[in-house]
Amino acid sequence: MRIERELSRGMGILAAAVVMSFALLAPPVAIAEKQELAEETHDGLTLVPDRKVAAAYIDSAADFSAYNKVMILDCHVAFKKNWQRDHKRAGSNISVSSSDMEKIKTEVAVMFREIFAEELSGEGGYEIVDTAGDDVLLVRPAIIDLDITAPDTMSAGRSRTYTTSSGAATLFIELYDSTTGDVLARAADRKAAERMGGHVSYTNRVTNQADARRMMRGWAKLLRERLDEFHGKQG
Repeated sequence: MRIERELSRGMGILAAAVVMSFALLAPPVAIAEKQELAEETHDGLTLVPDRKVAAAYIDSAADFSAYNKVMILDCHVAFKKNWQRDHKRAGSNISVSSSDMEKIKTEVAVMFREIFAEELSGEGGYEIVDTAGDDVLLVRPAIIDLDITAPDTMSAGRSRTYTTSSGAATLFIELYDSTTGDVLARAADRKAAERMGGHVSYTNRVTNQADARRMMRGWAKLLRERLDEFHGKQG
């Protein structure tokens, strides 16, 4: 499938996009000094200024107003490199097995689809479909570099953990024409779930999920805003 081939090529710039996503956590001057983004990608996408995301590229000739429906592919989820090992080295009292990690990844993927489908199809929004079509925009997402500060595996005898942040994650997303497989846009962004005012608080499964939902909803709202702009809809 052409989309699969395009994804493989697109992932070639993923590492650079992830590095750029960290720039959101730095002051504007530091961003400019840290790295400059390429004006164009290997597949012809053009850099667009967007202070709400770390890096965004688009096919300047694409007519997004032609897409009234959205098809969301399963979200790929990957933990931060060596996350499990580093988590153990940090002296955490919480044991995280490989099966626990797979369960978390599945939960994150399901959560992502639910939230994006809800935001994109909300009042005056776009129909969520499962099949390609001339008016269908295909969304291919990935949550990478997932870093959960204090994962709650619901195991017996677990102790309370207090943190100032439940973690962070990077969104890498690509938009395609669902029938031709042409890539239309690509973006990367990183968010950290910080406690208000930097306060330390109890971190558990409920707070982790709430923070994850808040992060994903922010990304979903941003995509909805951009699609509405292309369709000339007022916010």
